Amino acid sequence: MHWRVHVVRSKTLYKGKVLTVKLDQVIEPGRVKVVREVVCHPGSVVVLAHLPDGRLLLVRQYRYAAGEPLWELVAGAIEPGETQQEAARRELLEETGYQAGTLKRLFDFFPSPGILTERMCLVEARNLTRAKARPDADERIRIGRFTPSRLREMLRARKIRDGKTLVGLYWHLGQRPEATLTGQSPTGHRAKTS
Repeated sequence: MHWRVHVVRSKTLYKGKVLTVKLDQVIEPGRVKVVREVVCHPGSVVVLAHLPDGRLLLVRQYRYAAGEPLWELVAGAIEPGETQQEAARRELLEETGYQAGTLKRLFDFFPSPGILTERMCLVEARNLTRAKARPDADERIRIGRFTPSRLREMLRARKIRDGKTLVGLYWHLGQRPEATLTGQSPTGHRAKTS
């Protein structure tokens, strides 16, 4: 089915360094006339960084909008002219000081499609080697290295609350949230824990 949308009028309310906020009058499929507030974002990458010993890298940093520090997968905006893989390599190095030997694009998703144009791409990084971290001037990052069993415990205890990280970890640990939390594999058998 083709979804045809007609933009009647679009007004930019704010243009920042990373995002733009618009107020759009549109006619959506079914001839529904609406006004939409839209946050435009260039897109971002989320990195599942695998250490050779099977642990995953997460970063912990204070998030002003959440009002607290959060454990997160490495992630960041795709800069103009950058590919998803280039952004993943850059973010991994900046935030953790690791370089990826191999990168694999897994899938993309919309974190909040009701108001946000951002598309996040989950990328798997393997064959990591140490280098020097290059965090942005405003970033204070703590690096954590977690086994799959520890990540399952953290999920059960609701210690991980960042949306993109939940998507990435649930996909990695069994592809079904209830399977990850109960120890059941997607086929209904008990999952092996590490």
